[in-house]
Amino acid sequence: MPDMTTISDVIVNPFIQQFSIFIMAIFVGYYVVWSVTPALHTPLMSVTNAISSVIIVGALVAAGPDGASVSKILGAIAIALAAVNIFGGFAVTARMLAMYKKKKK
Repeated sequence: MPDMTTISDVIVNPFIQQFSIFIMAIFVGYYVVWSVTPALHTPLMSVTNAISSVIIVGALVAAGPDGASVSKILGAIAIALAAVNIFGGFAVTARMLAMYKKKKK
């Protein structure tokens, strides 16, 4: 019987694999964002902004080696800037949602 190659035996270049996931994420993100109604677009973007800020800060802190003081300082600055980014995103969302509320007489 000849040796059959299965899908699990195929070696895939890690760059191609990660690039394929990136391209699929672009399409999914595009269709998710553009299918949201305009009233919900600002809260969605605010939460996405907060999530991306947390992810970036976590990556910066994890990327810095233990002995490098410059990376730890930059990580602390990134934490401060991300906190401002998150707060600003939710403040804009609160203001936008307040515009949609009915005024009390």
